Amino acid sequence: MLHMMQSQTEIKVRAYHLDGFGRINSVRYLEFLEHARWEYVEKLPGVDGASFFREKGMAFVVVNININYRHPAGLGDVLLVETEVTRVGNRSITMAQRICLKSNNTLIADAEVTFVIIDVLTGRSIPLEGELKRYWSGGDYPFE
Repeated sequence: MLHMMQSQTEIKVRAYHLDGFGRINSVRYLEFLEHARWEYVEKLPGVDGASFFREKGMAFVVVNININYRHPAGLGDVLLVETEVTRVGNRSITMAQRICLKSNNTLIADAEVTFVIIDVLTGRSIPLEGELKRYWSGGDYPFE
């Protein structure tokens, strides 16, 4: 069983998000997704902000991202980014993310993002086992 938590992040499209054609630059979508992932982490039970993991000597590193651009969005549009954990493996966690227009739920982009948690001192991924795995799979707060 995974965290059944779904996080929603609202982003208003600003002029600096746009390319020369008046459309959101594709790189900006990756930034929107990252912003939403951090908001998801900050809402996890027992976690007081993303700096919490840093204090525990852990960091998140994206190892794979697959994104589909479905529909353009433009200046002034309000986007809703939905984020949820869909898989917890032995060393990685996968999240599904969707970006929709808030006004009519038109799908703008969707992505599958896989990340690992690393030990900041060694730079190596931390195995997701025991309490840590149970936590990301919907269990209780594992850290003292």
